[in-house]
Amino acid sequence: MKETALTHIVLTVGVLLCPISLLALLIGLLVAVVVAMREGVARLKRLHAIPCDRCLYFTGCHYLKCTVHPCKALTEDAVDCLDFEPALYSRSCCSNRCKL
Repeated sequence: MKETALTHIVLTVGVLLCPISLLALLIGLLVAVVVAMREGVARLKRLHAIPCDRCLYFTGCHYLKCTVHPCKALTEDAVDCLDFEPALYSRSCCSNRCKL
């Protein structure tokens, strides 16, 4: 009789704990997805703030993207570039100016 009572208690606790733990895992997953989406949106906003394609010194050539700061061009370091000069016209990134 003692073993059946103990088995009944273990099964009852298991039946109660299983849905609660699954619900906790689901809530944790949803929170992680929401946090990842917020971080992704913030990163995209920061990347869209890169002004290189509107700069006078941007060449549009993948060999030399910027004549002033070639290593910083089109990266997050270029967001607050002190040498940014607005170009009078926009350049295409697919221009034929950088042929070998």
